[in-house]
Amino acid sequence: MRSTGPVSRIGRSLVAMTATAAAGAVAALSLAAPPAAAAPTETTAPRPGDTCTAADLGTRHPYIKTTEVSPAITHFKGWYVTEGTTGQQTVSTDTTTVIAVSVGLNDTIETSFAVEALSNVKATVGLDVKLEYTSTSKESNSVTWNLTQPGYYGFYKGTKKVTGTYGSLNCNRAQQDDGSWALEWTEGPGSGSFTTFTTLEEGAVRCQDSVPADSIMAKAQALLDCGSAAAKADDPAGVVTSGASAEQPGPTGHSARAALDCSAEAYKIAVPGKPLSWGAPLLADDGVRLRPSSIFSAHLDNWRLCNVTEQNGVLEASLWNWGNGGCATVAEENAATDRAVLMTAPCAEDDLQRFYIYRDVPGSSKIGVQNKYTGSMMGYDRYADGEFIRQYSSGRQDGTGTFDLIGV
Repeated sequence: MRSTGPVSRIGRSLVAMTATAAAGAVAALSLAAPPAAAAPTETTAPRPGDTCTAADLGTRHPYIKTTEVSPAITHFKGWYVTEGTTGQQTVSTDTTTVIAVSVGLNDTIETSFAVEALSNVKATVGLDVKLEYTSTSKESNSVTWNLTQPGYYGFYKGTKKVTGTYGSLNCNRAQQDDGSWALEWTEGPGSGSFTTFTTLEEGAVRCQDSVPADSIMAKAQALLDCGSAAAKADDPAGVVTSGASAEQPGPTGHSARAALDCSAEAYKIAVPGKPLSWGAPLLADDGVRLRPSSIFSAHLDNWRLCNVTEQNGVLEASLWNWGNGGCATVAEENAATDRAVLMTAPCAEDDLQRFYIYRDVPGSSKIGVQNKYTGSMMGYDRYADGEFIRQYSSGRQDGTGTFDLIGV
Protein backbone atom coordinates (compact mmCIF):
# COMPACT_ATOMS: atom_id res chain seq x y z
CA MET A 1 0.00 0.00 0.00
CA ARG A 2 1.63 3.20 -1.20
CA SER A 3 0.64 6.86 -1.19
CA THR A 4 0.49 8.36 -4.66
CA GLY A 5 0.74 11.95 -3.22
CA PRO A 6 -1.62 14.43 -3.86
CA VAL A 7 -21.33 61.21 -6.87
CA SER A 8 -22.26 64.08 -8.79
CA ARG A 9 -23.36 67.32 -7.02
CA ILE A 10 -27.00 68.30 -7.34
CA GLY A 11 -27.42 70.19 -4.12
CA ARG A 12 -29.78 72.77 -5.56
CA SER A 13 -32.19 70.02 -6.59
CA LEU A 14 -33.23 70.00 -2.96
CA VAL A 15 -35.92 72.49 -3.91
CA ALA A 16 -37.79 69.55 -5.39
CA MET A 17 -37.71 67.65 -2.12
CA THR A 18 -38.67 70.47 0.29
CA ALA A 19 -42.17 70.07 1.72
CA THR A 20 -44.54 73.06 2.06
CA ALA A 21 -44.27 74.66 5.49
CA ALA A 22 -47.41 75.02 7.56
CA ALA A 23 -48.26 78.59 8.57
CA GLY A 24 -46.26 79.60 11.64
CA ALA A 25 -44.65 76.15 11.83
CA VAL A 26 -41.28 74.84 10.80
CA ALA A 27 -40.79 73.51 7.27
CA ALA A 28 -40.62 69.75 6.90
CA LEU A 29 -38.82 67.78 4.25
CA SER A 30 -40.62 64.65 3.18
CA LEU A 31 -38.07 61.89 2.81
CA ALA A 32 -38.44 58.19 2.33
CA ALA A 33 -36.60 55.15 3.51
CA PRO A 34 -34.65 52.26 2.03
CA PRO A 35 -33.66 48.97 3.37
CA ALA A 36 -36.09 46.70 4.82
CA ALA A 37 -36.02 44.89 8.00
CA ALA A 38 -33.79 42.39 9.46
CA ALA A 39 -33.16 39.43 11.64
CA PRO A 40 -34.67 36.11 10.66
CA THR A 41 -38.21 35.59 11.83
CA GLU A 42 -40.83 32.96 11.29
CA THR A 43 -42.91 35.37 9.23
CA THR A 44 -42.73 35.39 5.45
CA ALA A 45 -39.91 37.57 4.17
CA PRO A 46 -41.12 40.62 2.22
CA ARG A 47 -40.94 40.62 -1.57
CA PRO A 48 -40.49 43.57 -3.93
CA GLY A 49 -43.79 45.42 -4.22
CA ASP A 50 -45.15 44.32 -0.83
CA THR A 51 -46.52 47.14 1.31
CA CYS A 52 -44.58 48.51 4.30
CA THR A 53 -45.16 51.18 6.95
CA ALA A 54 -43.36 54.29 8.16
CA ALA A 55 -41.92 52.21 11.02
CA ASP A 56 -40.04 50.19 8.37
CA LEU A 57 -38.23 53.21 6.93
CA GLY A 58 -35.18 52.53 9.07
CA THR A 59 -34.98 48.80 8.36
CA ARG A 60 -33.96 46.50 5.53
CA HIS A 61 -34.15 42.87 4.45
CA PRO A 62 -31.83 40.83 2.24
CA TYR A 63 -33.36 39.67 -1.04
CA ILE A 64 -31.83 36.61 -2.73
CA LYS A 65 -31.47 37.29 -6.45
CA THR A 66 -29.42 34.35 -7.80
CA THR A 67 -28.08 31.05 -6.46
CA GLU A 68 -25.74 28.38 -7.79
CA VAL A 69 -25.04 24.98 -6.21
CA SER A 70 -22.00 22.95 -7.25
CA PRO A 71 -20.11 19.96 -5.78
CA ALA A 72 -16.65 20.75 -4.43
CA ILE A 73 -13.86 18.53 -3.11
CA THR A 74 -12.18 20.05 -0.08
CA HIS A 75 -9.76 17.23 0.91
CA PHE A 76 -8.31 14.50 -1.34
CA LYS A 77 -5.67 11.79 -1.54
CA GLY A 78 -5.07 9.17 -4.22
CA TRP A 79 -4.33 5.74 -2.66
CA TYR A 80 -3.29 2.51 -4.35
CA VAL A 81 -4.53 -0.66 -2.62
CA THR A 82 -3.05 -4.02 -3.58
CA GLU A 83 -4.27 -7.55 -2.94
CA GLY A 84 -4.03 -8.43 0.73
CA THR A 85 -4.03 -4.82 1.95
CA THR A 86 -7.78 -4.26 1.95
CA GLY A 87 -9.80 -3.63 5.10
CA GLN A 88 -10.27 -0.53 7.18
CA GLN A 89 -7.86 2.23 6.17
CA THR A 90 -7.29 5.67 7.67
CA VAL A 91 -5.74 8.08 5.19
CA SER A 92 -4.59 11.65 5.81
CA THR A 93 -5.87 13.72 2.89
CA ASP A 94 -4.55 16.99 1.51
CA THR A 95 -6.59 20.20 1.61
CA THR A 96 -7.49 21.02 -1.98
CA THR A 97 -10.16 23.73 -1.77
CA VAL A 98 -11.01 26.09 1.08
CA ILE A 99 -14.58 27.35 1.20
CA ALA A 100 -15.39 30.09 3.72
CA VAL A 101 -18.83 31.41 4.59
CA SER A 102 -19.23 35.07 3.70
CA VAL A 103 -21.88 37.67 2.98
CA GLY A 104 -20.83 40.84 1.18
CA LEU A 105 -17.46 42.27 2.13
CA ASN A 106 -17.36 40.61 5.54
CA ASP A 107 -16.19 37.05 6.18
CA THR A 108 -17.64 37.06 9.69
CA ILE A 109 -21.36 36.36 10.06
CA GLU A 110 -22.12 38.49 13.08
CA THR A 111 -24.93 40.77 11.93
CA SER A 112 -28.65 40.11 11.69
CA PHE A 113 -28.64 41.06 7.99
CA ALA A 114 -26.01 38.45 7.14
CA VAL A 115 -27.73 35.74 9.19
CA GLU A 116 -31.08 36.50 7.57
CA ALA A 117 -29.47 36.45 4.12
CA LEU A 118 -28.08 32.95 4.69
CA SER A 119 -31.42 31.80 6.15
CA ASN A 120 -33.08 32.99 2.94
CA VAL A 121 -30.47 31.09 0.93
CA LYS A 122 -31.29 27.93 2.87
CA ALA A 123 -34.99 28.35 2.07
CA THR A 124 -34.28 29.16 -1.58
CA VAL A 125 -32.07 26.17 -2.40
CA GLY A 126 -33.70 23.73 0.03
CA LEU A 127 -30.39 22.61 1.53
CA ASP A 128 -28.99 22.68 5.06
CA VAL A 129 -26.30 25.32 4.59
CA LYS A 130 -23.99 26.91 7.15
CA LEU A 131 -25.59 29.95 8.77
CA GLU A 132 -22.53 31.10 10.70
CA TYR A 133 -18.94 31.86 9.83
CA THR A 134 -16.83 28.76 9.30
CA SER A 135 -14.39 27.36 6.78
CA THR A 136 -13.73 23.89 5.35
CA SER A 137 -10.09 24.28 6.36
CA LYS A 138 -11.20 23.72 9.96
CA GLU A 139 -12.34 20.18 9.17
CA SER A 140 -10.14 17.20 10.09
CA ASN A 141 -8.38 15.90 6.99
CA SER A 142 -8.26 12.17 7.80
CA VAL A 143 -10.72 9.74 6.19
CA THR A 144 -11.39 6.25 7.52
CA TRP A 145 -13.00 3.76 5.12
CA ASN A 146 -13.44 -0.01 4.88
CA LEU A 147 -11.97 -1.25 1.57
CA THR A 148 -13.15 -4.62 0.26
CA GLN A 149 -11.53 -4.59 -3.18
CA PRO A 150 -8.03 -3.77 -4.41
CA GLY A 151 -7.68 -0.84 -6.79
CA TYR A 152 -6.85 2.81 -7.18
CA TYR A 153 -8.90 4.86 -4.70
CA GLY A 154 -9.60 8.49 -4.13
CA PHE A 155 -10.16 9.28 -0.46
CA TYR A 156 -12.10 12.51 -0.26
CA LYS A 157 -14.13 14.97 1.72
CA GLY A 158 -16.50 17.20 -0.17
CA THR A 159 -19.50 19.48 0.07
CA LYS A 160 -22.00 21.40 -1.99
CA LYS A 161 -20.81 24.95 -2.43
CA VAL A 162 -23.63 27.48 -2.61
CA THR A 163 -22.95 30.91 -4.09
CA GLY A 164 -25.04 33.73 -5.46
CA THR A 165 -26.04 37.37 -5.19
CA TYR A 166 -28.39 39.31 -2.94
CA GLY A 167 -30.01 42.72 -2.96
CA SER A 168 -31.25 44.97 -0.19
CA LEU A 169 -35.01 45.36 0.17
CA ASN A 170 -35.89 48.81 1.47
CA CYS A 171 -39.09 50.55 2.43
CA ASN A 172 -39.56 53.61 0.23
CA ARG A 173 -42.34 55.69 -1.27
CA ALA A 174 -43.63 54.71 -4.70
CA GLN A 175 -46.12 56.50 -6.92
CA GLN A 176 -49.13 54.41 -7.90
CA ASP A 177 -50.89 54.24 -11.27
CA ASP A 178 -53.60 56.63 -10.05
CA GLY A 179 -51.01 59.23 -9.02
CA SER A 180 -51.26 58.50 -5.29
CA TRP A 181 -48.31 57.48 -3.16
CA ALA A 182 -47.73 54.41 -1.01
CA LEU A 183 -44.88 52.79 0.88
CA GLU A 184 -43.50 49.61 -0.71
CA TRP A 185 -40.57 47.25 -0.28
CA THR A 186 -38.28 48.08 -3.20
CA GLU A 187 -34.80 46.96 -4.16
CA GLY A 188 -32.38 49.55 -2.83
CA PRO A 189 -28.74 50.38 -3.61
CA GLY A 190 -27.16 47.72 -1.38
CA SER A 191 -26.16 44.44 -3.01
CA GLY A 192 -23.41 41.84 -2.90
CA SER A 193 -22.52 38.19 -3.15
CA PHE A 194 -22.55 35.31 -0.68
CA THR A 195 -20.84 31.94 -0.22
CA THR A 196 -21.83 29.08 2.04
CA PHE A 197 -21.74 25.27 1.95
CA THR A 198 -23.48 22.15 3.20
CA THR A 199 -22.20 19.61 5.73
CA LEU A 200 -19.06 17.80 4.55
CA GLU A 201 -19.36 14.20 3.42
CA GLU A 202 -16.44 11.78 3.10
CA GLY A 203 -15.76 8.55 1.30
CA ALA A 204 -13.56 6.56 -1.06
CA VAL A 205 -14.16 5.98 -4.77
CA ARG A 206 -12.43 3.87 -7.44
CA CYS A 207 -12.07 4.52 -11.14
CA GLN A 208 -14.35 1.61 -12.02
CA ASP A 209 -17.15 2.62 -9.64
CA SER A 210 -20.42 3.84 -11.16
CA VAL A 211 -21.39 7.11 -9.49
CA PRO A 212 -24.17 9.70 -10.04
CA ALA A 213 -23.27 12.51 -12.41
CA ASP A 214 -22.66 15.96 -10.88
CA SER A 215 -22.29 14.38 -7.43
CA ILE A 216 -19.54 15.00 -4.89
CA MET A 217 -18.36 11.42 -5.47
CA ALA A 218 -18.15 12.03 -9.23
CA LYS A 219 -16.10 15.17 -8.57
CA ALA A 220 -13.68 13.10 -6.47
CA GLN A 221 -13.50 10.37 -9.11
CA ALA A 222 -12.53 12.96 -11.71
CA LEU A 223 -9.49 13.86 -9.61
CA LEU A 224 -8.21 10.30 -9.96
CA ASP A 225 -7.43 10.95 -13.63
CA CYS A 226 -8.64 7.44 -14.42
CA GLY A 227 -7.67 7.59 -18.08
CA SER A 228 -3.98 7.95 -17.32
CA ALA A 229 -1.25 5.69 -16.00
CA ALA A 230 -1.90 7.14 -12.56
CA ALA A 231 -4.73 4.67 -12.18
CA LYS A 232 -2.29 1.80 -12.57
CA ALA A 233 0.86 3.10 -10.92
CA ASP A 234 1.88 5.17 -7.96
CA ASP A 235 2.17 8.48 -9.82
CA PRO A 236 0.53 11.48 -8.18
CA ALA A 237 -3.25 11.49 -8.50
CA GLY A 238 -3.29 15.19 -9.33
CA VAL A 239 -3.56 18.10 -6.98
CA VAL A 240 -6.37 20.61 -6.91
CA THR A 241 -5.57 24.01 -5.45
CA SER A 242 -7.97 26.67 -4.37
CA GLY A 243 -7.96 29.91 -6.30
CA ALA A 244 -6.51 32.97 -4.68
CA SER A 245 -9.21 34.92 -2.92
CA ALA A 246 -10.03 38.23 -4.52
CA GLU A 247 -8.86 41.27 -2.65
CA GLN A 248 -11.78 43.05 -1.10
CA PRO A 249 -12.06 46.74 -1.79
CA GLY A 250 -11.67 49.06 1.16
CA PRO A 251 -13.31 52.43 1.68
CA THR A 252 -11.71 55.43 0.09
CA GLY A 253 -9.11 57.05 2.29
CA HIS A 254 -9.81 60.48 3.76
CA SER A 255 -8.61 63.03 1.25
CA ALA A 256 -8.35 66.76 1.57
CA ARG A 257 -11.48 68.46 2.91
CA ALA A 258 -14.17 68.27 0.27
CA ALA A 259 -15.85 71.39 -1.11
CA LEU A 260 -19.52 70.67 -0.46
CA ASP A 261 -22.52 72.04 -2.33
CA CYS A 262 -24.99 72.22 0.55
CA SER A 263 -28.64 73.18 0.75
CA ALA A 264 -29.44 76.59 2.19
CA GLU A 265 -31.94 74.94 4.53
CA ALA A 266 -30.87 73.39 7.81
CA TYR A 267 -32.73 70.47 9.37
CA LYS A 268 -33.18 68.62 12.60
CA ILE A 269 -33.13 64.83 12.45
CA ALA A 270 -35.59 64.19 15.24
CA VAL A 271 -37.40 61.32 16.93
CA PRO A 272 -41.01 61.58 15.65
CA GLY A 273 -43.30 63.27 18.15
CA LYS A 274 -40.54 63.70 20.74
CA PRO A 275 -38.08 66.51 21.59
CA LEU A 276 -34.75 64.69 21.16
CA SER A 277 -32.84 64.89 17.87
CA TRP A 278 -29.39 64.13 16.46
CA GLY A 279 -26.76 66.27 18.17
CA ALA A 280 -23.19 66.37 16.87
CA PRO A 281 -20.30 66.18 19.34
CA LEU A 282 -17.90 68.97 20.27
CA LEU A 283 -15.06 66.50 20.85
CA ALA A 284 -13.64 64.54 17.91
CA ASP A 285 -13.63 61.23 19.79
CA ASP A 286 -17.29 61.52 20.83
CA GLY A 287 -20.28 60.43 18.76
CA VAL A 288 -23.61 61.76 17.53
CA ARG A 289 -26.16 61.53 20.34
CA LEU A 290 -29.84 62.16 20.96
CA ARG A 291 -30.04 65.63 22.52
CA PRO A 292 -32.78 68.16 23.35
CA SER A 293 -32.80 71.34 21.25
CA SER A 294 -32.44 74.66 23.05
CA ILE A 295 -30.79 78.07 22.72
CA PHE A 296 -27.65 76.38 24.09
CA SER A 297 -27.46 73.76 21.32
CA ALA A 298 -25.03 75.99 19.36
CA HIS A 299 -26.37 74.60 16.06
CA LEU A 300 -25.01 71.14 16.92
CA ASP A 301 -28.55 69.88 16.26
CA ASN A 302 -28.68 71.49 12.80
CA TRP A 303 -27.70 69.53 9.67
CA ARG A 304 -27.46 70.44 6.01
CA LEU A 305 -27.77 67.99 3.11
CA CYS A 306 -24.84 68.37 0.73
CA ASN A 307 -23.92 67.09 -2.75
CA VAL A 308 -27.42 65.68 -3.05
CA THR A 309 -28.30 63.23 -5.81
CA GLU A 310 -31.43 61.17 -6.40
CA GLN A 311 -31.80 57.82 -8.12
CA ASN A 312 -34.95 55.70 -8.34
CA GLY A 313 -36.59 57.87 -5.69
CA VAL A 314 -33.78 57.44 -3.14
CA LEU A 315 -31.77 60.47 -2.06
CA GLU A 316 -28.03 60.32 -1.44
CA ALA A 317 -26.31 63.09 0.53
CA SER A 318 -23.54 64.06 2.90
CA LEU A 319 -24.77 65.30 6.29
CA TRP A 320 -22.87 68.46 7.29
CA ASN A 321 -23.24 69.74 10.85
CA TRP A 322 -23.63 73.48 11.28
CA GLY A 323 -22.29 73.45 14.83
CA ASN A 324 -18.95 71.65 14.46
CA GLY A 325 -18.39 71.88 10.69
CA GLY A 326 -17.90 68.13 10.31
CA CYS A 327 -19.71 65.48 8.28
CA ALA A 328 -21.51 62.49 9.76
CA THR A 329 -19.49 59.30 9.25
CA VAL A 330 -18.87 55.78 10.43
CA ALA A 331 -15.23 55.41 11.50
CA GLU A 332 -13.31 53.28 8.99
CA GLU A 333 -11.98 50.91 11.65
CA ASN A 334 -15.57 50.25 12.81
CA ALA A 335 -17.18 49.95 9.38
CA ALA A 336 -17.84 46.20 9.76
CA THR A 337 -19.06 46.48 13.37
CA ASP A 338 -22.76 46.29 14.13
CA ARG A 339 -23.85 49.00 16.60
CA ALA A 340 -20.82 51.16 15.76
CA VAL A 341 -21.38 54.77 16.88
CA LEU A 342 -22.06 57.48 14.29
CA MET A 343 -19.29 60.10 14.43
CA THR A 344 -18.41 63.36 12.69
CA ALA A 345 -15.13 64.01 10.87
CA PRO A 346 -13.64 66.58 8.45
CA CYS A 347 -15.67 66.36 5.26
CA ALA A 348 -14.06 64.29 2.50
CA GLU A 349 -14.98 62.46 -0.69
CA ASP A 350 -15.64 59.21 1.15
CA ASP A 351 -18.53 56.72 0.93
CA LEU A 352 -18.38 56.36 4.71
CA GLN A 353 -19.72 59.94 4.77
CA ARG A 354 -22.49 59.35 2.24
CA PHE A 355 -26.00 58.37 3.28
CA TYR A 356 -29.12 57.14 1.52
CA ILE A 357 -32.30 58.84 2.71
CA TYR A 358 -35.61 57.00 2.33
CA ARG A 359 -38.78 59.07 2.39
CA ASP A 360 -42.31 58.53 3.54
CA VAL A 361 -45.18 59.55 1.24
CA PRO A 362 -45.37 63.29 0.36
CA GLY A 363 -46.72 65.33 3.24
CA SER A 364 -44.85 63.28 5.84
CA SER A 365 -41.37 64.21 7.07
CA LYS A 366 -40.48 60.67 8.21
CA ILE A 367 -37.24 59.21 6.89
CA GLY A 368 -34.82 56.31 7.26
CA VAL A 369 -31.06 56.81 6.97
CA GLN A 370 -28.55 54.26 5.63
CA ASN A 371 -24.77 54.53 5.34
CA LYS A 372 -23.68 54.03 1.74
CA TYR A 373 -20.49 52.09 2.42
CA THR A 374 -21.55 49.82 5.28
CA GLY A 375 -25.17 49.36 4.16
CA SER A 376 -26.30 49.64 7.78
CA MET A 377 -29.26 51.69 8.98
CA MET A 378 -29.05 54.41 11.61
CA GLY A 379 -30.97 54.05 14.88
CA TYR A 380 -30.60 53.97 18.66
CA ASP A 381 -30.87 51.43 21.46
CA ARG A 382 -33.28 53.37 23.64
CA TYR A 383 -34.88 56.80 23.77
CA ALA A 384 -32.83 58.82 26.25
CA ASP A 385 -30.89 62.07 26.44
CA GLY A 386 -27.28 61.31 25.50
CA GLU A 387 -28.02 57.98 23.76
CA PHE A 388 -25.70 57.32 20.79
CA ILE A 389 -26.91 57.08 17.22
CA ARG A 390 -25.57 53.74 15.95
CA GLN A 391 -25.53 51.62 12.81
CA TYR A 392 -27.51 48.37 12.65
CA SER A 393 -27.08 45.96 9.76
CA SER A 394 -30.83 45.32 9.47
CA GLY A 395 -32.06 48.43 11.21
CA ARG A 396 -34.17 48.59 14.34
CA GLN A 397 -37.29 46.47 14.19
CA ASP A 398 -39.18 48.51 16.80
CA GLY A 399 -39.33 51.67 14.68
CA THR A 400 -36.42 53.42 16.40
CA GLY A 401 -34.71 53.81 13.03
CA THR A 402 -37.43 56.12 11.70
CA PHE A 403 -36.76 59.86 12.13
CA ASP A 404 -38.34 63.21 11.19
CA LEU A 405 -36.40 65.57 8.91
CA ILE A 406 -37.65 68.97 10.03
CA GLY A 407 -36.62 72.29 8.51
CA VAL A 408 -35.45 74.96 10.95
